[in-house]
Amino acid sequence: MKYLHTMIRVTDPDATIRFFELLGLKEVRRMESEQGRFTLIFLATPEDMNAPGERAQAEVELTYNWPKEDGEAEAYTGGRNFGHLAYRVENIYETCQRLMDGGVTINRPPRDGHMAFVRTPDNISIEILQDGVLEPAEPWKSMPNIGEW
Repeated sequence: MKYLHTMIRVTDPDATIRFFELLGLKEVRRMESEQGRFTLIFLATPEDMNAPGERAQAEVELTYNWPKEDGEAEAYTGGRNFGHLAYRVENIYETCQRLMDGGVTINRPPRDGHMAFVRTPDNISIEILQDGVLEPAEPWKSMPNIGEW
């Protein structure tokens, strides 16, 4: 058995792609279905990528369901009981700073030098884990939690 991808439904593909690009993921491939009225966008970390256009080792699938004929978009609440995605990073402080500089709220700062949580534009929780542990450092160790994760 081989893990392939995790799918999340999104309401604004461009905003969600920008969010994941801040984390370091890149678009691998995209499929559109006019008949099904949806777009699938697959993202992966550079370490998981294969040749351009090919399935990566592990992917996040963004599913964008096009608005209905009347122009109304489907609303998603609570991530449909989805927990979170988790990524290991080389430097959690640099990653969180890049996200903050991009306008992302750090819901659970990496006070311990090991773990942080943020949310996508559609409120999907993302866990960021340090590869190893960094010494607790300011301003992170004094930052409060914000909202939920």
